Amino acid sequence: MYQNAGEKGVLHSDPEDPPRRRANKAQGYGTWETDRPPVLGIVGRESGQVQLILKKSARADLEPSVLDATQDGTTVNTDEWGAYYHLPEAQRKHPTLCHTLGKRVWVRHEDGDGIREVHNNTIEGLWAGLRNFLRPFRGVNEMYLHQYLAVHEWAHNLKEVTMDFLRILCGVTQIAS
Repeated sequence: MYQNAGEKGVLHSDPEDPPRRRANKAQGYGTWETDRPPVLGIVGRESGQVQLILKKSARADLEPSVLDATQDGTTVNTDEWGAYYHLPEAQRKHPTLCHTLGKRVWVRHEDGDGIREVHNNTIEGLWAGLRNFLRPFRGVNEMYLHQYLAVHEWAHNLKEVTMDFLRILCGVTQIAS
């Protein structure tokens, strides 16, 4: 995902460096320089656990994170972004989906049994949730984007709020009797 994140809250006294216009609508892949930093998302289909990492979108940046988060033999479903092409060499199964305009495929049956094995719907749903989480902030400074990602990742991975969790969150170390 490429998240719009600029320099919210930073004064621009230099007229040669004005703040970017609202709602950065740049097409294509984002970069730090275009105020659309790439966010790598890894979701366990069985565990439901999420990792959100700010990374450049080159193979040298993405592949180590994917390999650290997965085990040999794991199936890694992605789009056809070139940074993922070498995952089979690292003992990862790697079915892809084409998201190119005019050729888009959102799900695919691998073995004809009626179950759609290859899809990116899990991560696409996570991106929708992340954008909904960020929307009330009405802009995020890219310097702090990693902190917003950490809060969203933590909230997503926290499956149950327990009394012990609430005590820790509130700083209560022992229960008064």
